[in-house]
Amino acid sequence: MHPERTPLLADAPRRDSRESDRRAEEEDAALHNTPLPTRTSRAREIALFTWALLATAAVIVLAVVVQHGRTTNPGYPAPPPQAASKKSNGKKNLVFMVSDGMGPASLSLTRSFRQVTEGLPIGDTLTLDKHFWGSSRTRSSSSFVTDSAAGATAFSCGKKSYNTAISMLPDFTPCGTVLEAAKRAGYATGLVVTTDITDATPACFASHVYYRSQGDEIALQEVGEGVLGRTVDLMLGGGRCHFLPNTTAGSCRFDDVDVTAIAQEKHGFTYVDDRAGFDALALGKNVSLPVLGLFATADVPFEIDRRNMANVYPSLSEMALTALTALEEATKDSDKGFFIMIEGSRIDHAGHVNDPAAQVREVLEYDKTFKLVLDFLAKSDTEGVLVATSDHETGGLALALQAPGELPVYNWHPSVLAKANASSEYLAHLLLERITTHQGDTEDELRHWIKTDLVRGYLGIHDALEVEINALASNPAAAIHTFARMVSLRARIGWSTHGHSAVDVNVYSSGGPGTERIRGNVENTEVGGFLRDYLKVDVDAITKELRQKMKLGEPPLVAEEIAAADFGHSLEWMMEPSL
Repeated sequence: MHPERTPLLADAPRRDSRESDRRAEEEDAALHNTPLPTRTSRAREIALFTWALLATAAVIVLAVVVQHGRTTNPGYPAPPPQAASKKSNGKKNLVFMVSDGMGPASLSLTRSFRQVTEGLPIGDTLTLDKHFWGSSRTRSSSSFVTDSAAGATAFSCGKKSYNTAISMLPDFTPCGTVLEAAKRAGYATGLVVTTDITDATPACFASHVYYRSQGDEIALQEVGEGVLGRTVDLMLGGGRCHFLPNTTAGSCRFDDVDVTAIAQEKHGFTYVDDRAGFDALALGKNVSLPVLGLFATADVPFEIDRRNMANVYPSLSEMALTALTALEEATKDSDKGFFIMIEGSRIDHAGHVNDPAAQVREVLEYDKTFKLVLDFLAKSDTEGVLVATSDHETGGLALALQAPGELPVYNWHPSVLAKANASSEYLAHLLLERITTHQGDTEDELRHWIKTDLVRGYLGIHDALEVEINALASNPAAAIHTFARMVSLRARIGWSTHGHSAVDVNVYSSGGPGTERIRGNVENTEVGGFLRDYLKVDVDAITKELRQKMKLGEPPLVAEEIAAADFGHSLEWMMEPSL
């Protein structure tokens, strides 16, 4: 659990969906520099709608007249060419977004949830839906089911590798990444995530280790201690514990190396580690690169929880806008643009614990960030392309559930997810804290508190079964899964695994030069190939340099074992009771 949450619990007010919605409106207003929406009367809404409809009709009529004039009269004035010429001078920006663990079912889940909770028509879709480009095959070199490390290596290097590899190939040699090659070519570079910045996906763009759990080494390489020197100009996310010496509270390093000090003193980073420090960046308008922002000990909380801790943690969309603004400002006088990888990291974590209420809010925030990036690129004077995909699907999500012996029920219930205003992770944290701080409680008192405060208060479940409450009270270590299962069962949502699946994942894009090559069904390495070719950078030269300079010992046996592992050892778990 996250130590920095603890002080917030003592005086945290009871949260509800209306409060969360209002907080989201305030965040949107700040992001887009617009006034906070006010509640209008029905008559005013109708008047505004009518005015907008008439204005839109007038614009369409005018456009038709202008187009007719251009077609029939060669002398008709053409639009000013400045905007087009500014975007065709060879300078490029490339934004690559990763929705870790998000499969096609996650989009259906989120689209229907939004339609139901916001009273939208069935034809109303997510921004992602409007930019669907194709699908990607995800297998790694060692398994039909990839992990994030091999999946991200396919993107960063354009090569298949074994599960757990961080930009290393099956022969245990390093492969150069598109980010490293972009930096060498003169581009500004960035990484924005909501997980640990040393986690597999960001690590694969700026480090090279045999095994993804080598977080201490990854942190050093990310700030510039690798053989290539500093390759990342901006990093925003969580994972502070890997950058602090083990003599410091909140550290998870195995040594006493202070990576934050190395980053600042040796590589020139500005370091910020809290909300005040983030706010001082002024959404990217007050940034001097390089900058390292680590806003959580490990992961930034799930969006469903973070919205009620917004004074502590920035959102994905806030960090993305900050990064984009800072990188564009830094490259305004350069003939090169920037490359950035932005990851909606915790979609994956919600899938791992099978928590649909947490996942749907993660996907909504990712969709919001996707739109923000599209709008940013559209307004920029520099040519820019957005490509987005997932490294894999997590959880085997199914929007249907039929228990053994039941007749099929052709429905699922988004309203159940709407009632939940906390993740199962957060509730498990509250439960463990309660048990620790109220050791004098009787079993009946604990069960009553669980049922009243956690299950009814946070999940909106008023028909909890005695067996469910007893399971939470008697086995708090498994509470995260019990809470998630209670929501899933009532929403009639099914899951096939707590791990990853082999399903193809969606590819999205803004469109633009070269993006036709990743339309349709492609291999994940083809996405990586596009990133390299769009920027016209020499990844092979980086690979050659890495192999000359990196002093690699014998590959650890764990990598070989994992590469060859088959985890389907036993089916006994299928016979265990559900609670």
